[in-house]
Amino acid sequence: MKLVVAVVQDQDSNRLSNALTKNDFRATKLASTGGFLRSGNTTFLIGVEDDLIPKLLDLIRENCRSREQMVAPVSPMGGNADSYIPYPVEVEVGGATIFVLPIEQFHHF
Repeated sequence: MKLVVAVVQDQDSNRLSNALTKNDFRATKLASTGGFLRSGNTTFLIGVEDDLIPKLLDLIRENCRSREQMVAPVSPMGGNADSYIPYPVEVEVGGATIFVLPIEQFHHF
């Protein structure tokens, strides 16, 4: 058994949640915030049997898209101003960051 931790952009959250439910994967959704862009994310915690990992990864890949987005820079409060860019820049956002962790024990009460 594995624990899959998938961090996805909020724009993809509902689509992924519906796909997981439709394909009989149970997940816990947590609101989270990204550190770089300080934008909303959703973190899914999904317990899954080892043989279903490829199917789960395919579902996540199909439902979490990367996209280009213009972001305003964040002022370097107390930080190094040498790397500060004073104008909006286009960055790639979205997709999913996935961690697959081994589970020693699983209990359901």
